[in-house]
Amino acid sequence: MFTGIVKDIGRVISIRQEKDDFTLEIAHHLESIELGSSVAINGVCLTVTSFSPRIFQVEVMPETIKRTNIGELATEDLVNLEPALKPTTELGGHFVQGHIDTTGKLLNKTTDQNAQLLEFSITAQYQKYIVEKGSIAIDGVSLTVISVKKDSFQVGIIPYTSNETILGKLEVGQTVNLETDILGKYIYQDLERGYENVK
Repeated sequence: MFTGIVKDIGRVISIRQEKDDFTLEIAHHLESIELGSSVAINGVCLTVTSFSPRIFQVEVMPETIKRTNIGELATEDLVNLEPALKPTTELGGHFVQGHIDTTGKLLNKTTDQNAQLLEFSITAQYQKYIVEKGSIAIDGVSLTVISVKKDSFQVGIIPYTSNETILGKLEVGQTVNLETDILGKYIYQDLERGYENVK
């Protein structure tokens, strides 16, 4: 479990792909990495399989490659990093599982005074879980939804978020990982089941 508060920007230093074996090595400045640790990389929960003081390695399953933007990473790319939630961790964002629902593309990028407004595409299958003023994790960053359209939604980021995550560096057309709010999904499913029972 994570909070969506990015703790470090890591750098991809190597990628090894052989048949179904996909391995990443990430340079980082996190303090709590150890063998078997869970780390969110661009919002994707992955397990540390080896590490040295400033480098760790993770292995990625084929299903994760299909569902996320991890397979699009290249050497020297920057990634958002967050270690797993601990009992003492302040919950500054929202509950993020690290289980990506889908990906979206950055459609538009504008400014409103000190904020950057980012509009992302979303499919109908997952748009139903997104509500105005609700939470969503974009590449592992917990953000508040400003508005929702039929096939897109908008969020805003302040300068701090722009500087301390990779979101400020996104270009129009880039793919991001999207994880909708788990509480919203449970509520929607409960309501849907209740409606089916009434019918």
